[in-house]
Amino acid sequence: MPELEWLLSKLGSFRAFLDIAVVSLIIYWLLSVAQGTRATLLIRGAIIFLAIGYILATVFDLSTLNWLLARTWPALVIAIPVIFQPELRRALEQLGHTEKWLRTPLTSSTDIVSEHAIDEIVRAAGQLARQRYGALIVIERETGLQDYAETGVPLDSVLTRQLLINVFFPNTPLHDGASLVRGDRLVAASVVLPLTDNISATSQLGTRHRAGIGVTEDSDAVAVIVSEETGKIAVAHNGRLIRGLDQDRLRRVLRTLLKLDREESKPAGANGKFHLPTGELVRTRRAKRDAAVADPVHHSAPGAN
Repeated sequence: MPELEWLLSKLGSFRAFLDIAVVSLIIYWLLSVAQGTRATLLIRGAIIFLAIGYILATVFDLSTLNWLLARTWPALVIAIPVIFQPELRRALEQLGHTEKWLRTPLTSSTDIVSEHAIDEIVRAAGQLARQRYGALIVIERETGLQDYAETGVPLDSVLTRQLLINVFFPNTPLHDGASLVRGDRLVAASVVLPLTDNISATSQLGTRHRAGIGVTEDSDAVAVIVSEETGKIAVAHNGRLIRGLDQDRLRRVLRTLLKLDREESKPAGANGKFHLPTGELVRTRRAKRDAAVADPVHHSAPGAN
């Protein structure tokens, strides 16, 4: 088989190996971005469709189908960016998160969340949870959320727990929606957020949790969610949800995610460091004890979750 010999001879060079490795990493990265979204089903359907068409055209020598498939590939150059626009945008945004290895003068120190802001958010979330007032607090980081802020009511107020509690008090004009925090200020309230397309979360969570996950999928923001139905606190980050938090654990999670836990407190662990739990829906020990009682599923407005 001369084709196989030619392929093996080409793979013998380091440049060919590096070329294949780079392409494989890019494909793996794109698939990891699309994992858990509707794009996974679209990719699977497209592969099955093209595979069946190619097999039929080759086995039965169907000239018309061969002609159609041959002209399908150029069309994919235009179709792929249109069909997978959300996933490609998310991938480019992840690539553009340079705060870990590059500092630019465009980053303002006034937009960095302080220890005081975290303390106010934690204490407000604890009181809201005790009274079972639903809340969704989004903390802006490097990715700007001004587009979302403009959908709500501008406040630009000093961040305090009293203000957050008043915003999410039931039946007030601003309680329906999210509150956006930038630095030490509450930028806007009653903000409309995108819902997650994660098919594994839509049947288990209400609208408030889905909105919290959705905004963290599109940005590097951190969302603090208080369930009105159960009074439990959760944190959404990078499209994942950490559930069943109390005030102390919420403070530790926020300090770690917002890079405030570098030199100060280090919770006890196997190596003296605090590691965030991973997985799509992570539950604490208290949540595990309540695993027999499933969380109620409701698809109401953000203020009713």
